[in-house]
Amino acid sequence: MLFRRVSRWAAAVPLALALAAGLAGCGSSDPATPSTASTTASSGGATALTVFAAASLTETFTELGKTFEAAHPGTSVNFNFGSSATLAQQITQGAPADVFAAASPATMKTVTDASLSSAPTTFVRNKLQIAVPPDNPAKVDELKDLSDSKVKVALCAEQVPCGAAAVKALDAAGLKVTPVTYEQDVKATLTKVELGEVDAALVYKTDVLAAAGKVTGIAFPEADKAINDYPIAALSKAPAPDLAKQFVDLVLSSQGKDVLTKAGFEAP
Repeated sequence: MLFRRVSRWAAAVPLALALAAGLAGCGSSDPATPSTASTTASSGGATALTVFAAASLTETFTELGKTFEAAHPGTSVNFNFGSSATLAQQITQGAPADVFAAASPATMKTVTDASLSSAPTTFVRNKLQIAVPPDNPAKVDELKDLSDSKVKVALCAEQVPCGAAAVKALDAAGLKVTPVTYEQDVKATLTKVELGEVDAALVYKTDVLAAAGKVTGIAFPEADKAINDYPIAALSKAPAPDLAKQFVDLVLSSQGKDVLTKAGFEAP
C-alpha cells in the first residue's frame, strides 16, 4: 500500500492485516471558505482529519487536502492511501478514520453494510488504460497483445478494484492474460512498468497521466465496459464528524470536481 502523511494508527497496521484484506448536497457555504474554518475553530472542533482513500486518488486528494488545510487554519489532513479493499477492512476493524473514498461501490459496501458510514455519493468515474514504458520494448499496441506469452504483464490483484476492472475488460475482449505479478494496488502495479520490470500493465487512465513521461498510455475500447465508480462517505464513528462532512463537501464541490477532472477522472 502507498501511504502519504498517514495517521499514526494506520502506520502501525501490520503487514499481516493488509494481506488478510483479501490480497484484499453541499451546505450553505463553500466548504473551502475561511468562514467555515472559523466556525469549526470557534466551536472547539477537532483539528485533525483522517481520510482513507484509494491509491489512485493520491495526487488529487493530496492537492485537495492542502486546499482544505488552507481554509481551516490549524487543521491537518492525514491520508491513508492504498487498496480500497484493505482500507475497508481496516475501517471495519476499528481504524479511527473520518472519511472513506473508495475506487468501487463493492469496497464501499463493506463499510456501509457494517453501518459505519453515511450514505455514500459517487463523485467520479475512472477507466483503464494499458501502461507501457516510453520506448514500448514489447511493441504493445492493443489489449490482445497482452495475451502473448512473451509480453510480461502486471495486473492488480483481482480482489482490489483495479484488478476487478481488468478482469471485466479482459473478459469483454475474450482474452486470457497470465501476468508475471499481481500487485496490491494500482500504484504498485504502475511502478512495475516505471522500473522496467514488466512490458505492460492495466492501470487507471488517471495514474498514467500522473506518471507523465515515465510511462505511455494506450486506450482500448473494452475499457468502456469496465469503468469504476468512486464513492465517498463520512464515517459514522468519525473522530471529527464536522470536518469529515466539510471535506466530503469540498470533494463534491465545483472546486473539487475541477481538480479531479483535470487529473483525468470522469464525471459520474
